[in-house]
Amino acid sequence: MTRFTIALLVLLASSSLHAEGLLLEQIAQLQQVREVALSPDGQRIAFTREVPRDLDESEDGPAWTELHLVDASGRVRGFITGEVNVGGIGWTPDGSAITFIDKRDGDEHAALYGIPVNGGEASRIVSVGAGVADYSFSPDGASVALVAGQPEPEAVEKRREKGFDAIVFEEQWRPRQLWIHDLDGDEEPSQVEVEGSVQAVDWSPAGDRLALRVTPRELVDDTLMFQRVRIVSPGGEELGRVDNPGKLAGLAWSDDGAHLALIATETIKDTRAGRLLVTGDEGGAWRHLMPELEGHVIAIDFKGDDIVFVSHEGVESRIGSIPAEGGSPETLLAQEGLIASSVAAQGGRVVFPASTPRHPSELHALGETGAERLTDSNPWLADVALARQQVIEYTARDGLVIQGLLVRPLDYEAGQRYPLILAVHGGPESHYSNGWLTSYNLPAQHAAAEGYFTFYPNYRGSTGRGVAFALSSQGRPAKEEFDDLVDGVDHLIEQGWVDADRVGITGGSYGGYATAWGATYYSERFAAAVMNVGLSDKIAMLGTSDIPQELYEVHYRTWPWEDWDLYRDASPIRYVERAQTPILIMHGAADPRVDPTQSRILYRYLTLQEDPPPARLVLYPGEGHGNRRAASRWDYSLRLMRWMNHYLKGEGGDPPPHELDYGPFE
Repeated sequence: MTRFTIALLVLLASSSLHAEGLLLEQIAQLQQVREVALSPDGQRIAFTREVPRDLDESEDGPAWTELHLVDASGRVRGFITGEVNVGGIGWTPDGSAITFIDKRDGDEHAALYGIPVNGGEASRIVSVGAGVADYSFSPDGASVALVAGQPEPEAVEKRREKGFDAIVFEEQWRPRQLWIHDLDGDEEPSQVEVEGSVQAVDWSPAGDRLALRVTPRELVDDTLMFQRVRIVSPGGEELGRVDNPGKLAGLAWSDDGAHLALIATETIKDTRAGRLLVTGDEGGAWRHLMPELEGHVIAIDFKGDDIVFVSHEGVESRIGSIPAEGGSPETLLAQEGLIASSVAAQGGRVVFPASTPRHPSELHALGETGAERLTDSNPWLADVALARQQVIEYTARDGLVIQGLLVRPLDYEAGQRYPLILAVHGGPESHYSNGWLTSYNLPAQHAAAEGYFTFYPNYRGSTGRGVAFALSSQGRPAKEEFDDLVDGVDHLIEQGWVDADRVGITGGSYGGYATAWGATYYSERFAAAVMNVGLSDKIAMLGTSDIPQELYEVHYRTWPWEDWDLYRDASPIRYVERAQTPILIMHGAADPRVDPTQSRILYRYLTLQEDPPPARLVLYPGEGHGNRRAASRWDYSLRLMRWMNHYLKGEGGDPPPHELDYGPFE
């Protein structure tokens, strides 16, 4: 038992824990369910559990991902646990083994593995190319289709070993390729020629065709905006295609292989794939099954001829079903405060991971009376006092109704005003749901224990309220969308809850952009700001990001050279002369999405002012668009709360010392 675990158990055993609420140390140790896969007969459920690293016992790095099983009796068993990273879980068609992708000792690249459900060790099924990225079994179990990156030529590898490692930007990409492997033979997998780069494969239950998700190139912008569906025979003959526009999020075959359902978009301008479309086994024209949905479909599976779907609507979620031929959707589950993130349907059973305001994502099954919770990844959480979380609606200055979620101070007393942390989501094609909201970079329940309100608004441009609402901010960056944030703060002040002089703002990516806007353009409204991987210069942002086409199509709708004023006026650096808000800027030094120069530019412009606000820039080596390593997440949490405490509850003035006491992780 590690030193940190012992300390945590002592805390949990103490009667004073309820008064303390959720500690930052506890947030760092929260486990949650991720992937879910039902056995073909629906009797067993494989799932992965994310387990943060214990820095007392292991090297720093991202969380581990374990494989677990709920057997036919409902017992939860750990199958592959410890310091492992299991992903891409599924089942063999006969249900005898759980399959997964992993890179184990002796593997040069990620391989496909299987582990028998009735006992035995995991064994490698096949490895190919530069590593297995996706797979799908033929319905008879005789073959498996594989997606793997094209291996690097041996000559190139040898040149690199000699130091010839120049990077030719966006020209050295290698496609992902399709392979078919005969499981009954001894031959190596055979490559199937497909033009472009294959992202995913789904073998039809009819056995005679595969649905592929293909992009022109293996570049991030292509995978985000230009995935298209091709239907091919196992030999590679093209049988059809679906010319879906814009983003694509998922595919599912009907049980008889006659229908193919897609989570896609109606136009290339849709910010997020969230429309439920269906076509035939040869592709072609598609039908929109729920055109009036004021929400976004985020997951699908088939149960017979019916599509089972998860939709996010407002701040809640729904599990429903609809015939593939069309008709009225049926709601299977719509429970307030239960937010499903995916769904699996097999053998007449429906299971899904879901969170609530009281716990992170856990495995659930759809029962006769509602949702049945099957796992408890953090049993100690039941003994922690958690603050009230509530849905908030308010009217923006132009009359549009905005929704959000508010976490109250743990010891809230009516009539008293409290400091507020405004938490702005990224995207903006994203939204907050009425489930578990606490994370390393938005520690709402810990902030509640420290006497804060935390407010999560779904400003215009957010998903979850249909296409029109999501598109409402396009071409108008930093205008009404960010006014919505200030209007939300004003609403909380008008309720008598929030102290207007003690309001902080934070967020990552587009939320970091909003934070920079709050600290410059709206500086008089915010007493503290913590910006994470955020934007400050719109012109430079588009020129340095790995998603320029996405930014153009679903954000700006114009190029800088077509409207320099739009880009300039929407850049926080233009308003640095207004800035008096103390701002802590944090950024992954290897971020390909929002280049770290965005944070460096803002920091430099602020510090060059005649009367500069307190500012600090923290870079995390090796981290990208958000922190993944346990140590950098812990560092981030400490810095965020210390900055807010210093300027919203403390003496203010000069920033606190840059050194940190890492407590139990020292």
